[in-house]
Amino acid sequence: MPVKTTHFRVDNGDMTLVEFESGRKLLIDINIREAADDPDDHTPDVAEQLRSRLNRDGKGRLYVDGFLLTHPDEDHCRGLARHFHLGPPGDWSENTDKVLIREMWSSPVVFRRGSKDHTLSEDAADWASEARRRVRLFRDKDGSVSDGDRILILGEDIDGKTDDLDEILIKIDETFNRISGRDDDSFEARLLAPMPPSDDEDEEEALSKNNSSVVIRLELKVGGQTSARYLFGGDAEVAIWDRIWDRNKRCAKRLAYDVLIAPHHCSWHSLSYDSWSKCGEDAEGSEPARSALGQALKEARIISSSCEILDDDNDPPCIRAKREYEDILESVGGHFHCLGEGDEVDPFVLTINPPAKKAESLLRKPAAAAAAFTFPNRGVKPDRPDGFA
Repeated sequence: MPVKTTHFRVDNGDMTLVEFESGRKLLIDINIREAADDPDDHTPDVAEQLRSRLNRDGKGRLYVDGFLLTHPDEDHCRGLARHFHLGPPGDWSENTDKVLIREMWSSPVVFRRGSKDHTLSEDAADWASEARRRVRLFRDKDGSVSDGDRILILGEDIDGKTDDLDEILIKIDETFNRISGRDDDSFEARLLAPMPPSDDEDEEEALSKNNSSVVIRLELKVGGQTSARYLFGGDAEVAIWDRIWDRNKRCAKRLAYDVLIAPHHCSWHSLSYDSWSKCGEDAEGSEPARSALGQALKEARIISSSCEILDDDNDPPCIRAKREYEDILESVGGHFHCLGEGDEVDPFVLTINPPAKKAESLLRKPAAAAAAFTFPNRGVKPDRPDGFA
């Protein structure tokens, strides 16, 4: 099966479909708006674009093998209840024809944020409710669950709340290659965050909306060989990237990437504690965060899932963050892509070739919205030097 990633044009939001060589498909976040909700919203019909890329099972149900929600902000789960089946798979209806989620990938933080000072959107609350249903079913059936009832827990919860879920629990820094209850040799994932609160951080701070994001690195394999490394960070802010660097700086290859989805829609807050709108060019960046996000490999791509990036005070997306990412890419011959620039409505698609195909790094005449990449077959580059442009 072709190995590719589809990046939907959802303005400031995230929505990526990863297709493994095995044929299994992982959806990472959604931001599906409806024209009927806002007549002035002219974003593409990403729901139909997604459906056209999915398969149906023996019962006629469209499905994704896995659905990773990096965190429960509205621009990462908008459209969940309208387009995805929630509840027992036996209740799926041909009339509504919603997409079945064979396995949810979720942080336990989602289960508790609604009880804190944060207000969950309806879709986020529905995700949390469905996650709880699947966890209860796993406990009630001693782990004997099937597609449509599965869940993978990303990161331990506090106070031992996930201690009895070891079979479906992925701990920080663990690698895994399981999806929808099955081992899959065509990928390997490493969980980098969310992390438990640090010694000088209370639980409420750790639960803040952009500190609870899942950060995950995916290695996509073609013919048994790692062919592309992707780093997804949700809306993780600078403090998280600082901690990720501190945790991994002695083995920076864990953070090396061929493709980075710029966290928080190319926000300056992922690189700095200073406000861009208040400090402007005087804003100082964090060296550890820059190092964590700077492990770009040769010919790497950084994708900003955002609206057009302008030279103004907006954040996100932020022009200063774009400049930092372009500086990271300059020395490795990489490219920066903003999904919101231009008039293109089709998704941006990367097709990954096996490492042996090194003759050309791009198709001779790639379509405007699609490109086929053979990322160089090489070892991990040394750590990039610290420092901001």
